[in-house]
Amino acid sequence: MKTVILIGALGKMGQAALTGLGRHKVITAGRSGDVDHLVDITDEQSIEALYQKVGHFDSVVNTVGFCEYANFTEMTEAQWMTTVMSKMMGQINLVRIGQKYIADAGSFTLISGILNVKPIPYAIADATTSGAIDTFVKCVALEMPRSTRINVVNPTVLEEAWDVYGEMMPGFEPVPGKRVGKAFERSVDGFLTGEVIFVDA
Repeated sequence: MKTVILIGALGKMGQAALTGLGRHKVITAGRSGDVDHLVDITDEQSIEALYQKVGHFDSVVNTVGFCEYANFTEMTEAQWMTTVMSKMMGQINLVRIGQKYIADAGSFTLISGILNVKPIPYAIADATTSGAIDTFVKCVALEMPRSTRINVVNPTVLEEAWDVYGEMMPGFEPVPGKRVGKAFERSVDGFLTGEVIFVDA
């Protein structure tokens, strides 16, 4: 049994990830709500405080990354930076800071999303930062210390979130959260590193 920090545990993607982590001790974290620890991934001090409070842990699973949605011609720098600081730098900082605290041979699992492969209108910032995280994981896996592994789950839209996102994604086939949970399970319990684990219909 591993000790896994699950960030974004109360969200739809966090609940999907949780279905694949049943064998482990899961410590929940998020910006608000009934979680074990509060954390804001856009704040380095908040990330550091989370790791210090938890102490020993074997894996970090992140399922959050806030994105602004707008037409490219109208998107402001502030909107771009909100997305970059959360979905890209927030996740990079989880790894950059966390590699000092994680147990030997531990693992990080990040989140990207299918829109960098199958773009839709208004989602340029989401697509761009998802592509950046996929690339980050492939490259940083070559530099991780102490046999630490890192992967990213790149899922399509969840069935459980179709009522929210379905209108934006005509022609997409949603997948059940349990299927996405299997991707997180592969990352945490397998031996893969530097992999983009796609989950598509």
